[in-house]
Amino acid sequence: MDIDGGRIAYESTGRGPLIVLSHGIGDLRQSYRFLAPLLAEAGYRVVSADLRGHGESSTGWPSISRSDVASDLIALIRHLGGPAVVVGQSLSGGAATIAAAQAPELVTAVVELNPFTRVPKTDVGAMLRVGRYRRGGLLMGATVGLRSLRMWLRYLDVAYPTKPADWAAYTELLRAKLSEPERMAQFLLTMKTDGSDAEAHLPRVTAPTLIVMGSADPDFPDPVAEGEAIVAALPAGIGTLKVVEGAGHYLHAETPAEVAALVTRFLADHADA
Repeated sequence: MDIDGGRIAYESTGRGPLIVLSHGIGDLRQSYRFLAPLLAEAGYRVVSADLRGHGESSTGWPSISRSDVASDLIALIRHLGGPAVVVGQSLSGGAATIAAAQAPELVTAVVELNPFTRVPKTDVGAMLRVGRYRRGGLLMGATVGLRSLRMWLRYLDVAYPTKPADWAAYTELLRAKLSEPERMAQFLLTMKTDGSDAEAHLPRVTAPTLIVMGSADPDFPDPVAEGEAIVAALPAGIGTLKVVEGAGHYLHAETPAEVAALVTRFLADHADA
């Protein structure tokens, strides 16, 4: 799909009401390779999109913020004929919040997977107490500070406490993609925004919203508390929190059947979504 400034790549499977899947930073739309078929089998048309600057989407973007990704998602839903349920992981969770607030006629429901929807704050005490949080934070910092693909892949090893069966093949695909010209620089652009745009939009969301947190996500000192804070910032009655025990930051690839069940159950409970 061509938009002002470049091209957004996507792929589609299944038939039925539209679900758009948007991945996190430094990743590919193929991160949904397990979840998308399950949602299609449940009766949905599922579109997985590459973030701007990522995967097969074009490079050369001047910024890759949550607001930028939200604008791309809105354009994609319009292109596809909408409306849609938007599933966003990590930074894309914040983008889904903004899209739902800005285009309520196009977004019927929101699902956020381990989202960065609020401004992240480093918890120094938790860095000392919580090993996974310390390891994840140090590796993420090294990724940015050293502009290092090797550090990013080491972070992913921590962020996936349960490895998919194709882990070696997938990380090799990711390594090859991020080794292409401009790809690492575009990925690092995502680190230059703080999430305040998404946090400001939380009170404006009107669509039913499901927050799914992995209890072993290394990006948050307390993933459950983070999910509760997002739900509390939404209008009363809008948000629902579910927790997948033992899952990390990429629970859609670690525990796809459980995530699919949570999503389809949530959508069934909100039949208008």
